[in-house]
Amino acid sequence: MRERGACAVLLATMAFSALAGIDTDGDDSDPLFSVFFGVSFGQIAAVAFGTTAVSAEFQGGALRVSLAAVPRRGRWFAAKLTAIALSVLAVGLVTGLATLAVGSAMPGDQAGGPDLAESLRGVIGCALYLTLMALLAAGLTSVLRSGTGALGILIPFLLIVSFVVGDMSGNAADFLPDRAGQVALHSGWDGSLGPWTGLAVTALWTTAAVTAGAWLVRRRDA
Repeated sequence: MRERGACAVLLATMAFSALAGIDTDGDDSDPLFSVFFGVSFGQIAAVAFGTTAVSAEFQGGALRVSLAAVPRRGRWFAAKLTAIALSVLAVGLVTGLATLAVGSAMPGDQAGGPDLAESLRGVIGCALYLTLMALLAAGLTSVLRSGTGALGILIPFLLIVSFVVGDMSGNAADFLPDRAGQVALHSGWDGSLGPWTGLAVTALWTTAAVTAGAWLVRRRDA
C-alpha cells in the first residue's frame, strides 16, 4: 500500500505539472506555480494514502490486534502518524525535485522561470504541504472511523469548494487548508499569508484534526 501511494503521488504530480508546462504560452505571471501545478492533483493521492493507512485499522478488528501489541492508544496513534508523515515527507521531497526537473525541462520562456531560491522553496513547500494534507486526512479518518467518509469530505472540498471560493483573495478563503499551504508554491502572493505563514495555517488545520482524532481514539471502543 505504501509503495502504491508513493507512486501515485509522484506520478500524478509530475504528469499534471508536465501538462501545465506544455500548455504554457511563455508569459505565465507565476512561473513557480506553473512548475508545481501538479501538486493540486498529487495531493489527492497523498490524502488517499493518509486516509487508507488509518481506515485499515477500523476494518475487521485490525485495531484490536494493533492495540494488543501497543496497549497505549496514544502511543499507537503517534506511531501511525509518524509512519505516515515520514513516508509522505520522503516521497514529497522526491516528488518536488522530480517535478522541478520536469517543469524546468518543458518548452517555454526559460528566462522567466523560477530562480534558485524560489525553486528550493517550491521543493520544500511541496514536501511539507503533501505531508500536512496526508496527516489532515489521517486525523479526519480517525474522527469519522471511515475512510470513505473522510474522502467524501476532502475530495469534493479540494476539487470543488476551494476552487469556487478561491477567487475571494484577501479574505477567509485564504485560510482554507489547501489554499494557505499552496502559497509556498507561488512566486508571489496577494493575500494576507506568505509561504511559511500559509504552511503554518495548514499545520493548524492538521493539528486540530489530529488532536480530535487522538482524543476519540482514546475514548471510543476498538
